[in-house]
Amino acid sequence: MIIRQLTRRTLRSPLECGNQIAALKALTGAARPNSDMAEFREVFSKAKHIAIITGAGVSAESGLPTFRAASGHWRRWKTQDLANAQEFSRNPSRVWEFYHYWRELALKATPSEAHRAIAECEARLSKQGRSVVVITQNTDELHRRAGSKHVLEVHGNLFKTRCLSCGDVDDNHHSPICAALQGKGDPDPKCSDADIPVRDLPRCDERGCDGLLRPDVIWFGETLDSHVLTKVEKELDACDLCLLVGTASVVFPAALFAPQVASRGVAVAEFNIRPRASTSRYKYHFQGPCASTLPIALARHESEVI
Repeated sequence: MIIRQLTRRTLRSPLECGNQIAALKALTGAARPNSDMAEFREVFSKAKHIAIITGAGVSAESGLPTFRAASGHWRRWKTQDLANAQEFSRNPSRVWEFYHYWRELALKATPSEAHRAIAECEARLSKQGRSVVVITQNTDELHRRAGSKHVLEVHGNLFKTRCLSCGDVDDNHHSPICAALQGKGDPDPKCSDADIPVRDLPRCDERGCDGLLRPDVIWFGETLDSHVLTKVEKELDACDLCLLVGTASVVFPAALFAPQVASRGVAVAEFNIRPRASTSRYKYHFQGPCASTLPIALARHESEVI
């Protein structure tokens, strides 16, 4: 597999990925992408196994900040400053404040029309013996809440926790996740850290444990879940159409997924608010809000009999 050959399966930012960016460029050519929706719809109507890779842009249309925009800071820090094990070890209170803020936003958000179009498409095509898999970099569960069943969460899940002592992973949708975080997490740069004692941060409720919990998400520098990545690789090898939706494709190894599919000669259609450096590598590009373009692209085709 190309992904296995080119990555160490760790989550990395663009600055750390010079060699992988060069490899990505080598995977596909640079032809001018097509924006003919009618032509794409014909390709879509014949596809049996569709892989849809989604990023932060899909959730941005549900009101969740991407944190990679020019103003993408929480207080004075970028995501990379907080989403790493070293910072959690130094300042677990600050990191939990950040994730509390993010969890509360996600709990209040509703799936966008793009989320719903993907879920409806999966349900409809499954009745025709066709499949749709969502491979998402997002951790907010909005795909599942929209109704998608076949979802692979590459970067983990905001609403799962992992105990640093016993290793237990558990679902957790409590709001707030612990009493000490009530009213905390204000993103204003002028806001001071809450400096919550470690004993009052989220703790494991397994009998006799009481270990410190962390979000069960993949932090920068950490190894991706090998079981999830194996499933992703299987889906990418099998798909006969790939959609790349709402992602800047700058975080590795996920940035390699669509180019890998394109290198097999399989059509890749990008749906994004604006063209990216990688856009020329794909067969199709549809510019605009995903909530506007995707429902049209994935609507029932006239050839569908169910």
